[in-house]
Amino acid sequence: MPAETLATEIGKEAGQFLAMILIEKTWKGVTKLQRLLDRKMQQLVYEASQQYVKNYAERHCRLKVLGMREPVALESIYITVFFLKNSDVRRLESVESLERAYRENRSFQPRNATKVSGIEVANQKQYLMVLGGPGVGKSTFLRKIGLEALKGKNGAYQHECIPVFLELKRFTSAKIDIVQAIIEEFKICGLPYAQESTQKLLTDGRLLILFDGLDEVPVKYVSRVMETIENFCDQYYQNRFIISCRIAAYRSYFQRFTDVAMAEFDNTQIKQFISNWFQSEEDKRIGTAKKCWEILQKPENSGAKELANTPLLLTFLCLVYDHSQHFANKRSGLYRQALRILLEAWAAEKRIMREEIHKGLSTELEEILLADIAYKGFKNDQLFFPRWEITRDIRNFISNHFNVPQYLNGEEILNAIAVQQGILVERAADIYSFCHLSFQEYLTAQYITDNHEAANLVNLHLLDKRWYEVFLLVAGLMRRGVDEFLMMMEVKARGYLYTPKLQGLIKWVMEISQGDGSEFSPLTQRSVALFLGTGKDASLELVTLLSPRLADFLEMTRILDLARVANPSYVRALNSSRTPMRPATPKRALEQALNHAIADELSRSQILPRVDFNRLMNNLGVLWSRAPRINDSYKVHQGFNSRIAQTWLTGLQLNSDLLNLSSAESAALTNYLYVNALIVRCQQAAVSLSKQGWAEVESRMLCCD
Repeated sequence: MPAETLATEIGKEAGQFLAMILIEKTWKGVTKLQRLLDRKMQQLVYEASQQYVKNYAERHCRLKVLGMREPVALESIYITVFFLKNSDVRRLESVESLERAYRENRSFQPRNATKVSGIEVANQKQYLMVLGGPGVGKSTFLRKIGLEALKGKNGAYQHECIPVFLELKRFTSAKIDIVQAIIEEFKICGLPYAQESTQKLLTDGRLLILFDGLDEVPVKYVSRVMETIENFCDQYYQNRFIISCRIAAYRSYFQRFTDVAMAEFDNTQIKQFISNWFQSEEDKRIGTAKKCWEILQKPENSGAKELANTPLLLTFLCLVYDHSQHFANKRSGLYRQALRILLEAWAAEKRIMREEIHKGLSTELEEILLADIAYKGFKNDQLFFPRWEITRDIRNFISNHFNVPQYLNGEEILNAIAVQQGILVERAADIYSFCHLSFQEYLTAQYITDNHEAANLVNLHLLDKRWYEVFLLVAGLMRRGVDEFLMMMEVKARGYLYTPKLQGLIKWVMEISQGDGSEFSPLTQRSVALFLGTGKDASLELVTLLSPRLADFLEMTRILDLARVANPSYVRALNSSRTPMRPATPKRALEQALNHAIADELSRSQILPRVDFNRLMNNLGVLWSRAPRINDSYKVHQGFNSRIAQTWLTGLQLNSDLLNLSSAESAALTNYLYVNALIVRCQQAAVSLSKQGWAEVESRMLCCD
């Protein structure tokens, strides 16, 4: 909705509301002004009120960020925000307790935090300090409250006030005059006698003063601005006040004010934001919002979903999806763009000047510094960092890098990173973390690629699922050597095939998948063979990565229990959560249809040319026609299961002894498949990988000598 449309929709009633306050409750209380209130003057006041509404709508009720081609109306995408009660609840907690809480909840927000509606708090509190990190929606909240106040009785703000939105970053001189700034707001809309009107409004408590961005005031003027605001609030205490500030820059300066912190977006808010974003008729017709939300929910997009907790980065994700209709597999590029938004773009768009102490540290050098901190912490399984540790690391970085100005101060750089950019966030008193774990993972991967640590990554962390995302990011960041990286992983994986039985199983996979005529790659064929033979979920995951359509089809084999193996202990170990030991017999029509569908598809695709699937399915169909009844004994059901499994294995030409694995062998096979799936995901995440390099790696996967 364009600002002009918004101003038109609310303008008449809002203009009348403002005119009523100005005429009935302001001018009529001032003798000089009351004498001037003829019909012509009232019309001028009314026109000025209409212009004030229009100015507010144009300046504060449309958003254009991150290179958007067209602005969007605040009303069209605004989501109800919530505040956390007792925002300082963790300021005295230890690093250990923060680590424990995050690992339980994978969120820097306290578990079961009490959240209250932002508008509800604004209605309750005369003096309100809104705190939060960069891009969490502080300014947008203040603008929205002002808009609700303009609507009068039709708005959600319950107090009869005229909102005045003041951007504190504009106070860039030693002379700071808040009253004059308010007068100017009324002057530019053509209000007659703006000075006298402003004084009366302030004296009678008719204004809602919205001070936006205390943290954006130049450092040399901060003390002066805070003192001026405090004195102003004391002098005009009848009015209502809201201040926004980044939490890293705030130290409980204002005693009158209630401090609240912006809560992270939850799933409901994220989904609603996406729905609001994609509101064009075409988007509604094709269900863009629903598709975007569903894709964001996928496990491979968990990192992007984490970014979506912040409105700024959720906006970025919507722009990405709007452009490409997906979140790219090349997540390294996604995180790089998101990180640069916080490092540079957001401050630039808000016209915040970098302070002098930060000017000597280029964005490239700052990324190297942050990568050092991220890697060191990640290697030590550390998510939270004491202030002294970070400042020590910054000092070491300064002294060890030739191109970093030696005059830079570690404490000041940390403050600049925390306050201006919000990459590092103070979670408790003098305890910091990266604003998103995704950024720590990305910067850790950046360190590994910059410092040629890929071999150590494979040797030390291949099976550690905490490093899973780092592996994918490393593959995406590498410009050279991705094929060597993947080959190192494959060689390491082969080490898990350490027994004759495991090697025999893989040799069977190689033999049964040989042959020409299949539409699928040899690796896909081998993955299917391993799944059909063992029922391992990890092998189906590999099929899913290589051919999602085929994987969906193979799920049908679970319905008929065709992936079950002969060894009962192995069944319990692999399939205990999948199939009950005494399943109800499917209806004969469904059973026959599934049998034929599976046989036809597997035969047609020539996925395993050496297997006669039609004959196999016919044999299984005969067995299923004699399936035990649901009330038959456990022993009868076990015997039936064994016959089903043996028929299946016979058709696959698989010796059941190869499936009689020890618990150690079963674990080794799981690890082997995990690494092979990781290799495929890394291949999909890679930006620079030659066809020949991948062909060499692929030819070795699920094979043995």
